[in-house]
Amino acid sequence: MAHQYIKELSQYEGKEVTLKGWVYNARFGANHAFIEMRDGSGFAPCVVAKDDVGEEIFEKAKKLTRESSFAITGNVSKDDRAKGGYEVIATNLEIYTYSTDYPIKVNESEHGVRHLADRRHLWLRSKRQWAIMRVRNEIIMGIHEFFQKEGFLQMDSPIFTGNAAEGTTDLFGTDFFGDPAYLAQTGQLYGEAMCMAQGKIYTFGPTFRAEKSDTPRHLAEFWMIEPEMAFFDNEMNMDLIEQFTRHIVNRCLKNCAQELEILERDTTRLETVNQAYPRVPYTEAIKILKGEKDVDGKNAIQVQEEDLAAAKAGIEEKKQDIAEREKAIKAGMKKGARKFNEAKIISLRSEIATLEEACRNIPRWIESAKNFKDGEDFGNSDETVLTRVFDAPVMVYNWPTKIKAFYMKEVEGDPDHVKGVDLLAPDGYGEIIGGSERETDINILLQKIKDHNLPMEPFEWYLDLRRFGSVPHSGFGLGLERMVRWVCGIHHLRETIPFPRRYGRLLP
Repeated sequence: MAHQYIKELSQYEGKEVTLKGWVYNARFGANHAFIEMRDGSGFAPCVVAKDDVGEEIFEKAKKLTRESSFAITGNVSKDDRAKGGYEVIATNLEIYTYSTDYPIKVNESEHGVRHLADRRHLWLRSKRQWAIMRVRNEIIMGIHEFFQKEGFLQMDSPIFTGNAAEGTTDLFGTDFFGDPAYLAQTGQLYGEAMCMAQGKIYTFGPTFRAEKSDTPRHLAEFWMIEPEMAFFDNEMNMDLIEQFTRHIVNRCLKNCAQELEILERDTTRLETVNQAYPRVPYTEAIKILKGEKDVDGKNAIQVQEEDLAAAKAGIEEKKQDIAEREKAIKAGMKKGARKFNEAKIISLRSEIATLEEACRNIPRWIESAKNFKDGEDFGNSDETVLTRVFDAPVMVYNWPTKIKAFYMKEVEGDPDHVKGVDLLAPDGYGEIIGGSERETDINILLQKIKDHNLPMEPFEWYLDLRRFGSVPHSGFGLGLERMVRWVCGIHHLRETIPFPRRYGRLLP
């Protein structure tokens, strides 16, 4: 039987539709059942009244539990109180299956992270995860749209590789018919070969890192988008990075308003992509980080101290709010009001936990920033401190040679620095993109391969790119999940991919 989808309800106002989906939430009165249905395309309130459907169907409706599957036929009515603006008044109901003991509550904050992660196959059904996955899809579509319009060719790099672009210490090794091989950490070297054939290309595929890092910014398996452009220097590279990320974010702002609302994302913070991105040399970024140089009147250390004071004040304010709500509950209130306040208390406690974590972290961040040494790479906290003084995403470029990959081009007259660039997202979301102009001098590359203790033979094919028609070229890599994390405004990468693979997590 043909049916309609929730996202289409605006087209059917005053008409009869049939929806098929699952119970997201439900409550029942003596003569009415109020059911929030989800069908993958959205969420809609459905009202089943005994007088409209009869005793038999109403009794079936009253047995519906969370994640029971059903079809509902009814009339679409405009309702400004509903999230989507419409509700369905039932005339008929068909049950597919009743669900029992569904292990995830509507307010998922009532569960611990492990409980949810162990049930990721079910957690994906929650409203929050639904929204994140749809933003992820929008970002993917935006990536393809941008590059295709800009004349790039999408090409694929191998997942099995016989050489490592940045060393093998954090790669998954495997056996390839008797030969040692690795799961690719990047497709970049192959991208360079492909751009010499096609001019402008991009790859889009899974990559792997065997780092034993249990942080909100690390996954063992993730997706990378890596464009490579012939005849591009690093200035052109940075121009492209800015245009690219601006396109993606604006597309999400336009097409994902409902999803971002569910995620409670402050979209004004995303709109900053429409400003020019500051471009800061590494040596200047250090001074800003250490509080030795202000940015538009903002001092990085002072901003952190203000954030710490705000976090402490926020904790006290929320504790007072909890105390007042608990007092009101004890004094007595109607069931609906009590449930609302109990849920709010759970939410406030979660917010307090986040603020308490900030109170633990910020003093360490300040200490790390003050003691940062020239030549080191930025850690997560350093990126957080640095970006707090910028409204828009910021590009840090010309990095120390010793901490960057062998293929990055040296700055003219300054072999201690290379033409690398990192794009750091604001509000503590950190590095989203890393890129560089690529080294074209074969003699420098030969020395760099030796300096990095890499075997020469597996790179002979790569060196051929310099022997036969070498040209200036540049490229970058975008971590898809880091982009999703930033756009959605979420804390941990484990929520940015359907089934995360990370240190300590291989199932489900």
